[in-house]
Amino acid sequence: MREEKPKSPSQKNKSQKSRWFWPAIYAGIAIVFVGMIWGYNAFIQKGPNETADATDPNATPLVETNAATEVLKYPFNEDQLDNVAIIQEYYDAEADEETRESALLVFNQTYLTNKGVSISMDGQPFEVVAALSGTVKEVIIDQFKGSEVTLEHTNGMTTIYGSLTGILVKEGDEVIQGQSLGTATSNEWNAKAGTHLHFQVHKDGNPVNPRTFLGF
Repeated sequence: MREEKPKSPSQKNKSQKSRWFWPAIYAGIAIVFVGMIWGYNAFIQKGPNETADATDPNATPLVETNAATEVLKYPFNEDQLDNVAIIQEYYDAEADEETRESALLVFNQTYLTNKGVSISMDGQPFEVVAALSGTVKEVIIDQFKGSEVTLEHTNGMTTIYGSLTGILVKEGDEVIQGQSLGTATSNEWNAKAGTHLHFQVHKDGNPVNPRTFLGF
């Protein structure tokens, strides 16, 4: 009978390597596949708008994301609501005669229909705040009519804050709802109103009655 020669150490090593080669490959592929699934699930749960570290002081506020879920609020601190009076109404052609008359703005014997509401607080200056988060589209400094700030919002609205002084924002600024814009003041153009905020709301480029959204 032919006697088998014992395998050399190098042959044994080759045999062992061959035995573990494919299982190791399969295990590596499985680990990579599981890692991809875990990473995808983590991304979906976190969302593309949340990739910035919330603790990073240099992270940009997600103004656009927040504004999409906001509703219009008062352009002043809500705890002052009991002191508010609407002294000049939005002009609505279908309103009663008295309301239409109060919505006419007069200067130099010229009548203009009011595209907003004139808000007063006992004739005293008060802080004016952003009714919605948005971008400062325009800032007009006017001593005669009072300064004006226009904000654009992601929901198609534009809000305008007139008869202001001490403007705190500039064009291009991103502001959040409730952020201070300036202080209500009096002006020579509409002296009859005294110290007031002239507040306008436009939807898709057209003025609408702020009372439609706010319970003054």
